[in-house]
Amino acid sequence: MTIDQGDSHRQRSFGSVGLAAIVFVVITFFVLTLPDYPAALVPATFLRIPLEIPLAGLLLLLLPRRTALALAALFTLLIAILLFLKLADLGVETAFRRPFNPYLDLKMLADGWNVLSGAVGTLKAAFVTGAAIFGYIAILYLFWRTQKHMAGAGRVEAHVTALAFVAILALGVVLIMLSQVVPVRSFADLRTPSYVSARIQLVLRSVADMRRFENALSRQEALPPTDQLFQAIKGRDVVVIFVESYGRSAIEDPRYKPVLAPRLSAIERELDSAGFSSASGWSLSPTMGGLSWLAHGTLLSGLWINNQARYDRLMISDRDSLNRLFHEAGWRTAAVMPAITANWPESSYFGYDDIFTAADLGYKGKPFNWVTMPDQYTLAAFDRLVRHGDVTDNRPVMTEMTLVSSHAPWTPVPRLIDWASVGDGRVFDDQATSGETPAKVWSDPDDIRRHYIATIDYSMQTIGDYISRYGDNAVFIILGDHQPAPLVTGDNASRDVPVHVITRDAPLVDSFEKNGFTAGMVPASSAADIPMDAMRQLLIRLFSAS
Repeated sequence: MTIDQGDSHRQRSFGSVGLAAIVFVVITFFVLTLPDYPAALVPATFLRIPLEIPLAGLLLLLLPRRTALALAALFTLLIAILLFLKLADLGVETAFRRPFNPYLDLKMLADGWNVLSGAVGTLKAAFVTGAAIFGYIAILYLFWRTQKHMAGAGRVEAHVTALAFVAILALGVVLIMLSQVVPVRSFADLRTPSYVSARIQLVLRSVADMRRFENALSRQEALPPTDQLFQAIKGRDVVVIFVESYGRSAIEDPRYKPVLAPRLSAIERELDSAGFSSASGWSLSPTMGGLSWLAHGTLLSGLWINNQARYDRLMISDRDSLNRLFHEAGWRTAAVMPAITANWPESSYFGYDDIFTAADLGYKGKPFNWVTMPDQYTLAAFDRLVRHGDVTDNRPVMTEMTLVSSHAPWTPVPRLIDWASVGDGRVFDDQATSGETPAKVWSDPDDIRRHYIATIDYSMQTIGDYISRYGDNAVFIILGDHQPAPLVTGDNASRDVPVHVITRDAPLVDSFEKNGFTAGMVPASSAADIPMDAMRQLLIRLFSAS
């Protein structure tokens, strides 16, 4: 047999090449059989032989060394891509119940860090992230080194090729034996091409989706005449409140209903006794588990913003936000955003007259882990700074607000106190340092769920108490931004969120009931869910004079 010139001075032992072949098989087997969604992480998923393994192994062994090394570099790149995509799929499926989209989701890495560091702490998050990156690089380096050792070895000694066949055959025998215990549909297959093709198709569909979105942006929106716009609520404040992770499951899931159903009934009685009317419905959110700004953008633009690319494009468009429409109709507009702690360039699209981020709200107390301040303080600051802040401006105010006490990691759980005691927020310090640590809570899924519904209960109690005391001459729209992650809701939960309309204007509330809402604070299970982009049109229509 002719010895390749590139290998003539480097003899490799039977044992070392054999070990390299085994490592090659193990790494390739792990990456190619690793599923791309959590439910498939069961033994039966791994009971198959990817045909890519023998094909790639034989090519490395039998091709000339230089050609084999070039192929090894290509294989390493392919394994790197596949491993990254599958790990990303597992993470995104766990959080959002959809596969990872390279075209849309790379920007979520920073958000993933925020959630992880908020749940387990910055030091542990840095350790976990560093370990994951190190492990990823180590696998790829080891994979490259084993291929480098295998490259062209079969042309030097024929028994090396035989060893590769024996290793693959041994793997097959083991899997066949295991398949007698755990049933498996197919023993050998070739899935990598279809997986890669599906991911390419996903990216291409995303590009086509952006073209459709461009067309939607260019279409003229049908609005009531200027002299009728929002005239049904003329002179009243309008407060749109997004409650973090407040989804349909909080109301209807048997695990959470015993907590929230009594709370909503108590709020309804409290509002009734204070002279307020309420109606509730369902809205279909464009996201779940996170990415709250997609829901905000959808409601305020009237366009379906279900990915980051659409959101980024909306931010540089000239489509009027709901806030701008209120401004043009004579309202002063404001944003109350306790979760915004950095520069917020997107605010220019929405067109607020006043913006109150975390630093602007004057909170001097301690944070509740990731949560910058409790909802009660946010509402108290809103009342002080927005509704009664500028006494020289007699325009009604339209406010978009986010309440974040129900954001993960859901610990510690705040408690409602006397509103007169809120002050600069330092009164909450004892609450902020009490309760279980995020690491402790997140070590037990049941504990996570208990803390989740406790924070939702607190947020709704606080909203109800604020409105019953201070909600005069205002219309409140309270809605969830999205359902929490499947860890909380289960894999088959809908993307619906509750919507509550609360005001002293009983005829206005009646108009919502005529459009599918249910009287009171609990939407009927049979009520239709209104997509969040269509919800904006409903608000405009019912708030405008006919």
